[in-house]
Amino acid sequence: MAAAMPLSPEDLLLPKSAAGKAEELEEEVEDDDDELDETLAERLWGLTEMFPESVRSAAGATFGVSLSVAQKMYRFSRAALWIGTTSFMILVLPVVFETEKLQMEQQQQMQQRQILLGPNTGLSGGMPGALPSLPGKI
Repeated sequence: MAAAMPLSPEDLLLPKSAAGKAEELEEEVEDDDDELDETLAERLWGLTEMFPESVRSAAGATFGVSLSVAQKMYRFSRAALWIGTTSFMILVLPVVFETEKLQMEQQQQMQQRQILLGPNTGLSGGMPGALPSLPGKI
């Protein structure tokens, strides 16, 4: 009796003609993998050949102008932001700090007045040392 070759799972499931086709497909897939060694940039550059030269030059010019405008807008916005921020810090913040300081001083004076003259003087708004207003009389 001749020694039988061990059969692969593919040989068992597929007929002989289909098994041969499966091997051919595997070889084709391996060949395709070898051809795909180009980079994305090379592939895109190759696609440009399908367009006429006028379209390619117009697209290149449009891209160049767009890039230039974007760079100028970025520089302008950076400069405008710097000018706006420094102007705000120099012109507005001192006024805000002085206003806050004045409000705190007024609040401290009202607290001192309430402590010295009693809790009703802060609410009536009367002058310190004046008699409190009588209820019911205007």
